[in-house]
Amino acid sequence: MAQPGLGPDGGAATEAEAALGPGSLLWRYAGDWRSMLPGSATGVLQLMHPGIGAGVEQHSAFFDDPFDRIYRSIPQIWATIFAPDGERRGRQLRDVHRTIKGVDDSGRRYHALDPETFWWAHATFTWDVFRSVELFHSRPLRDAEAEQLYAETVTWYRRYGVSCRPVPRDYRAFTERFTEICRHTLELTPAATRALSYRLADVPGHPLGPDPVSTLLTPLVAPGAELLVVGCLPAEVRQRLDVTWGRAERAQFRGLCAGIRQVFRLVPGPVNRRTLRDVQRRVGARTRHRRYRPAA
Repeated sequence: MAQPGLGPDGGAATEAEAALGPGSLLWRYAGDWRSMLPGSATGVLQLMHPGIGAGVEQHSAFFDDPFDRIYRSIPQIWATIFAPDGERRGRQLRDVHRTIKGVDDSGRRYHALDPETFWWAHATFTWDVFRSVELFHSRPLRDAEAEQLYAETVTWYRRYGVSCRPVPRDYRAFTERFTEICRHTLELTPAATRALSYRLADVPGHPLGPDPVSTLLTPLVAPGAELLVVGCLPAEVRQRLDVTWGRAERAQFRGLCAGIRQVFRLVPGPVNRRTLRDVQRRVGARTRHRRYRPAA
């Protein structure tokens, strides 16, 4: 475990760091299908960050086919946790972002590798894993487990080879910092505004598969998927977005979460983890030729 002081990159060291592997909590929870369920809310949290929102808007074709970008990105990001060469993959992902910089609509300069900006993108994935456990698992994390899981996400972050200066030293500090950013830094960027205006049926591309499959599934999936976006968001963000979230919406969301927990009681753990791993490998293989390449 790292000691307080300066980290090897000259940034502030964090006390939290733990090994990753088949027995780790991050492997258990990130390798579970339920870790995908807060994904749309995670994307909103990223797009609400001024630097990330501007970078996505100016340097990607996200709004031409949002799910294509998701299918290209998530297998790569999750591979930095599970792949034997996770550190190499993490540094490749970092290098992809070297040329993503510019000026946003408010005249503020941004760069994807600014430590605070890059850490926020990772912090939303850390939040995603914790949120999935909170909402969709039958047993909450004990305090010691939360600290261990957070420490493992710090190890995950170190695989990118980016300054650890913004990394909070423990889970309590992380939650405080995350809430502070939600309250004071996030904003309704043009990218976030556009993303939040979509309904699943209107999303460009093929979010649920080929046209016949998507046509069949969308009316069935859309109400729950759209409820998950808003319900999974932190309360502070819902308030900033002025989203209607009254008694009826809260009851519907609680019912949806309870239903998900009951369904996953019936799914054997090895099947759950193996199918997620296999799907990500297949999606990753199919999108490999469309991935961004690291800048020279």
